[in-house]
Amino acid sequence: MLPTLAELLRLPAFVGAEVLSGEASLNQPITWVHVSEIPDAARFLSGGELLLSTGAPLIDIDSTVYLHSLMNGGAHGLALELVRELREMPATLLQEARAHDFPLIVFRQEVSFAQLTRAAHARILAAPAAHTEPTLAPLLAALIETNRAAGFVEAHLGPLLNLPQRPRAILTETLAALLNSNFNVAEAARRLGVRRQTIYYRLEQLRAMLGDLSDPSQQLGLLLALELAQGS
Repeated sequence: MLPTLAELLRLPAFVGAEVLSGEASLNQPITWVHVSEIPDAARFLSGGELLLSTGAPLIDIDSTVYLHSLMNGGAHGLALELVRELREMPATLLQEARAHDFPLIVFRQEVSFAQLTRAAHARILAAPAAHTEPTLAPLLAALIETNRAAGFVEAHLGPLLNLPQRPRAILTETLAALLNSNFNVAEAARRLGVRRQTIYYRLEQLRAMLGDLSDPSQQLGLLLALELAQGS
């Protein structure tokens, strides 16, 4: 299972994290941890992310607008380092976060975002996955006839299928678009009606979960697994 936000906050890398709001929502699963210093970070979200920031996006924009964009994008938490760009928590942001029970976390000392993301992703990617290496030996018909289709799908798509419904649907659709466009990011973005940067962000997540997507054998296996999953 994916770790909850509460579990991530108990990791040694997150020592010093202070929860200011959303205590009742700390049991939500976290699909990824993303560092973002731009005001419109929400457009890159798939759902279930924890965002890390120095607070730079909050300096020149309405903090409540920023918060609502994250919530609408499916974020499950925002962690701010109150050291450099932002030294005080905006009162309106805290009030709005508490009103919506949205997890707002602060670090009052300098932290390494690289260490936080590495620790979190190691825990996220430790979610149950296939214990056997993907194999392309059985063909589609043979897999179905020998009742091995489910195992084949799990071996190739296990980490993706373990995600909650929204990020699973978004990333599965993105993977299909990339496979069907020979990993042409511009073409995949056109098919899905999103920006190329959004595809690059999702591709980073897919590579971390599924491995080397440039391998033709892996790509064929994923195509077969997607077809099996859609037909089940």
